[in-house]
Amino acid sequence: MRLFVAVIPPAEIVAELAAEVRRLKALPGADRLHWTEAAGWHFTLAFLGETDEAVLPELRERLGRAAARHRPPGLRLSRGGRFGDRALWAGAAGETAALGRLAESVAAGCRRAAALSADARAFRAHLTLARNRADADLRPYVSELARFEGAPWTARELTLVRSHLPASGIKGERPRYEALAVWRLGSR
Repeated sequence: MRLFVAVIPPAEIVAELAAEVRRLKALPGADRLHWTEAAGWHFTLAFLGETDEAVLPELRERLGRAAARHRPPGLRLSRGGRFGDRALWAGAAGETAALGRLAESVAAGCRRAAALSADARAFRAHLTLARNRADADLRPYVSELARFEGAPWTARELTLVRSHLPASGIKGERPRYEALAVWRLGSR
């Protein structure tokens, strides 16, 4: 099963960002981008990739310990950026260093449970908004996101997520995410 560990913003924060994305989608050339769905927006703390079900008990235990050791960070969605010409993202502000420390603990627990993907990258707080499948210039979208400042919120949970990749071959089909386990942050 394909897994990742994430912090998922609350519904009201997702709705706020969705309104901003609607504005971005009105820009010229927005139809050339592959926009992600609001229901799947999350901060990936660790990407596990294909994971053997046999490691789940130890993985759950280690993620539970990591969650218990970290207090809930105060965050807000803020501004945005791009990864080259590949992806457009919304950023985070607030206690991002605390979120980074949580990501480090999560990655360490995943490594100890033999579940961290070889493709795992260093944590960078972002929510992917769109992927560039054409050759669209992402700079106008980043420029528009420069003034975006979301409402403050507190990240209270850590979630182990299973990703079901599109398999039907139907154009436009999206990945589906399933929460396998959720832990409260700071719940010692």
